[in-house]
Amino acid sequence: MINNLLSHRSIRKFKNINIDDKILKSILDAGIRASTTGNMQVYSIIVTKDEKIKTKLWECHFKQDMVLQAPMIITFCADFNRFNKWCEYSNAIPGYDNFLSFYTASIDALLVSQNVALAAEEQNLGICYLGTTTYMAKKIIDVLKLPKHVVPVTSIVIGYPDENPGLTDRLPLESVIHYDTYKDYSKEDISKFYKEKESLPENIEFIKINNTETLAQVFTEKRYSKKDNIEFSKQFLEAIKNQEFMNND
Repeated sequence: MINNLLSHRSIRKFKNINIDDKILKSILDAGIRASTTGNMQVYSIIVTKDEKIKTKLWECHFKQDMVLQAPMIITFCADFNRFNKWCEYSNAIPGYDNFLSFYTASIDALLVSQNVALAAEEQNLGICYLGTTTYMAKKIIDVLKLPKHVVPVTSIVIGYPDENPGLTDRLPLESVIHYDTYKDYSKEDISKFYKEKESLPENIEFIKINNTETLAQVFTEKRYSKKDNIEFSKQFLEAIKNQEFMNND
């Protein structure tokens, strides 16, 4: 398992081969063994194979080709709808329409998604997470017909790889590990920890293509600008509110 973790890479090109139902079930069974808050399992997993629905999701996910290429896309949702109904049918009054409950359910969903990803890679399948899920949550809610108290928090495409990309760079371990308490970073620390990333040929080319002075500017000005972050944040908060997770009175 550790070797699989250390060799993880995102796959964006897939072969036109379906995933056997038994293999899929084993992957999903592994998924729901993930840790969960209070053993409530406040998440849902939506496996989409239908080409018409996949096309709609492809549009939601910024028309990334891998959404159509992969035999399926799996959407992981924070879901208190099922748990609320169980409470109501059991003469209990649920109080899970607040942001903390959404956050709790989101953690559950993300834990499950990582189990699914790891189990898929154990079966020689490839996966790629889609960060566009939160950007386009409102539209995904409509496409997947999600009821109140259900919000999509992440998605993965999954299938047999049709590429073998190299490993994506990572910061050195010492840059992200803190012992006992958090140790803040000095300017010298930051320079040391980001030196290798900034010196990679592909990142030097990345700077050139984006016409910026530094790699950090690619992120702040091109990929994840303040303007875009604020706009997508507003849209996501609106989706969470519409799904009745913002009763904080």
